[in-house]
Amino acid sequence: MGSSKPALEWHGSTLVRRVAGIVARGVGGPVVLVRSPGQSLPLLPADFEILEDLEEGRGPLGGLSAALEALAGRGEIAYVSSTDVPFLHPSFVRRVLGELGSELDACVPFVRGLRHPLAAAYRVGLAPLVKRLVTSDQLRVSALFDDCRWRQLDESDLLADADLARLDPGLESVTNLNDQYDYQAARDRLPPAIQVQWLSGGPGSRLPAQSGTPADAGGAARVTIRAATLGAAAEAFDVVLGSNIVAALNGEPVRQDPEEPLVEGDVVVFATEAGG
Repeated sequence: MGSSKPALEWHGSTLVRRVAGIVARGVGGPVVLVRSPGQSLPLLPADFEILEDLEEGRGPLGGLSAALEALAGRGEIAYVSSTDVPFLHPSFVRRVLGELGSELDACVPFVRGLRHPLAAAYRVGLAPLVKRLVTSDQLRVSALFDDCRWRQLDESDLLADADLARLDPGLESVTNLNDQYDYQAARDRLPPAIQVQWLSGGPGSRLPAQSGTPADAGGAARVTIRAATLGAAAEAFDVVLGSNIVAALNGEPVRQDPEEPLVEGDVVVFATEAGG
């Protein structure tokens, strides 16, 4: 790529912040980021845990080993993602995780003729096996699949999930960025289509010009806009995050981080706190 992938900008955030935030929405548990020794990362929320590879140059299995070891005793299944998938959707994460039954150790998507081991679910109990493979210099991911119970998820398997079929029908969740051409193509794509609703009067009474939707008397119209982050959605409504503003994402309170990622189909609601 010519520069550090995690720090690359995409519609108001960085790749690592976006992907980590989307994974967090899909897993409902701790999020661990594994970096090369001494690798610099952009500023991230404090609840994202950052680990270092014990040894540089050990490939994906080296990172997987460090992550699974860190998650031991804290969960049974981990979703593993590369950092260069800006179109990842939480519904894809949930679908892959949900297919890992008790009889399996891993679920790996097979999309567009390719296996995607860095968009897959792994049982945390694989940690000792992965560590043995890394220690013995067996660094091919296929070596792991030779020694565990795993299932391949074809496109039809994935799209049998109604939410995923509606929100990511092209399975863009696995589209990664391998070079500057890929990166520029990703930047040129429009941000996700989301809906925003402002439940109080005040700054939100001026709806974005792109919406074409008139406000009702309470300013509660739901407006479709393009935004990849909570900050971009707030800016479209002249909303200043923090202070007396509350925000909800798909009906749940959300941290008011301007870089909090949004994805296709999200509904964001802004309101003023009582007495605000």
